[in-house]
Order: sequence, then C-alpha cells, then structure tokens
Amino acid sequence: MPLSCTTVFKPARICKIISLNTAKGKFRDATKLIVRYDVRLSPVNTAMEEYRDMSKKEIWYETLHSNFGQYFAVENVLYHNKTEHQDLIIFENSELGRIMALDGVVQTTERDEFIYHEMMAHVPLFAHGQAKRVLIIGGGDGGMLREVCRHHYLENITMVEIDASVVEFCRQYLPNHNAGAYDDPRFSLVIDDGTHFVKNTTDKFDIIISDCTDPVGPGESLFTSEFYEGCARCLNEDGIFVAQNGVCFLQQDEAVDSHKKLSHYFADSSFYQAAVPTYYGGIMTFAWATQNPALRQTSLEALQQRFNDSAIDCRYYTPAIHSGSFALPQYLLNALYPMDFKRHQGGQSISPREHK
Repeated sequence: MPLSCTTVFKPARICKIISLNTAKGKFRDATKLIVRYDVRLSPVNTAMEEYRDMSKKEIWYETLHSNFGQYFAVENVLYHNKTEHQDLIIFENSELGRIMALDGVVQTTERDEFIYHEMMAHVPLFAHGQAKRVLIIGGGDGGMLREVCRHHYLENITMVEIDASVVEFCRQYLPNHNAGAYDDPRFSLVIDDGTHFVKNTTDKFDIIISDCTDPVGPGESLFTSEFYEGCARCLNEDGIFVAQNGVCFLQQDEAVDSHKKLSHYFADSSFYQAAVPTYYGGIMTFAWATQNPALRQTSLEALQQRFNDSAIDCRYYTPAIHSGSFALPQYLLNALYPMDFKRHQGGQSISPREHK
C-alpha cells in the first residue's frame, strides 16, 4: 500500500508528517504521525497527533508493551465487560476472526490459536507417551482442553480457572475453540486460583499445562516459586510441566526468571518454541520442566509412532517440529547460562545440571 510522505524543514528541527492514502481513498483523512528530531537527527519525541477511524472502523490497541505494539480493526464487539478479576473483550476482525483479550492483551484469535494450543498440548503428551491424568491451569477459552481431549487414552482432565466468566463467555462467543470439549465426560472444571490449587490438592497428574496470561494481574502468581513448587509436588514420577513464557525476544527476562525458579524443583528445565503470529515480537517460548531429562530427548521415531497411533490430525504440530522446537537461539542460551554456558550440541540446549 503506497504511502504519501511530505518532509517539512524548520529551524533546528525536521518534522516528518506521514499520512496513509490509497488511490481509492480508502484511508482518506487517516493517520497523521509526527516524528520530531533535533538538529543531530536524534529522536527526542514521538507523538500520535491523531488517529481517526480507518474506513469508519474502531481500532483496538494492545497494551502489553509501552513503547511499541499492535492494533486490530474491530468489525464488531461481541462482549466487553469487567469480570471479578479482569477486563474481558471479545470482538471480530476480518482477518483474524474472533479475538479475545484480557486486560488489554490479546490472548487468542480464531485464525492462529491452533498453533499455540497444539504445541502446548501435544508436545508434553507425545513426549510422555503414557499419560492418564492432565491438569490445565487457566485455559478458559477452551482451546487447550480441545487439544488435550483428542488424546483418547486419557482418563481424567481437570481444568483450574480463576475466572468463571472467561469460561462462560468463551463458551458462548468462541465455540470453535472448545469444539464441544467442555462436554467430555473425562473433564472437570474447578474455579480456583491455580497456585492455591496445586499447593492443596491431593491429586496427582502426569501432565500439567499452565495456559496462563502474562505475569501481571491474575496471572502473576503462576510465575512464582510457590506455584512451581506446587506443580512439582503434584506431578507423578516422569510427569511433565509446561507453561507459556511469552515471546523471548521481547520478554527474555521472564524466561530467565522462570528457568531459575524451575531449576530449583525439577531435574530438567528448558524451553521449546513455536511461531504464533498474533503474539507480537517473534517466537513464542514455552517452559518445560520434568524430573526425567530423557523425556525432552524422546526420539523422532518414538514420537512418530505415537503420533501415528493417535490418529490425531494436526494443522501445525508434527513429530519433526516437536523435536526441532527444543533447539533454542543463541541469544536465549546465553541469557539462560551466562556464567558457565557451553555451546549446545546436536540441537539440544543444556540445563545447568548438565554443566556440573
């Protein structure tokens, strides 16, 4: 889409005014973005002078990052209200379908949710191979439950969600996410804080999936040592814990913090990754923790056999992607192991215990 650009010179300043225009005038009278520089061409101020309604559509801005971000054109607001715990909005976008956001941060879209949910569910389940009991923390939109329920050998699936309203309104407005999974007879829903649940439950699980929000608001407690200790306590032997850990290029400190905490309670702590377009900033990072380091290195042949036996039809997950997802970029490895880092071998990252 061509941009018209006019540069106006003024004493001691350069004022660059950018306006969006097309031949058909689709964005007529649209954005004017003023970027000011001092005489040395160092940026000193950036301000949005005005952002008028593009094509008469409302614009919704994500607020995760203070200095940059993304926006979405809103075709139709399906639901918007403050629940007991957070601000919840579900709206429609012509490119991404229905979108759900909590406290100003996009949680899921119909267009690409399958990537996130397939990788968080199938990586631990196929790596384990014999899981019977699964615990989902969060996940009120139902997408994680849908993918977990596709493993027919599972006997029990428990979801702990702090906000009953998320479950209620996502069942109504995001039916494609759960695809009927809430009616699975193996499923039970507990309305509770995830940290409180794992500290007090007497149940044991083979897989724990923390499908939490970012570490602000209600999701903050799900990134604490207290939560990780509770998860380690209620996992069976050879159990696996996974959690969303943000986009590591922009949220690297969160990954480092999670890794340090998880390493206190698990013999093997690492990460795997997937590209989820909606999550702004690059590759999505998932925390991985278990007492059995061999599970992270389950052979491609074993994964392929389990995948074939399951007859699950995925849109993103494959056994090859599973194996490759544990190969981490160098900048993240350097951040995780700054003192005694050894270059990873064979595409496998090295945990601190392997350095000793």
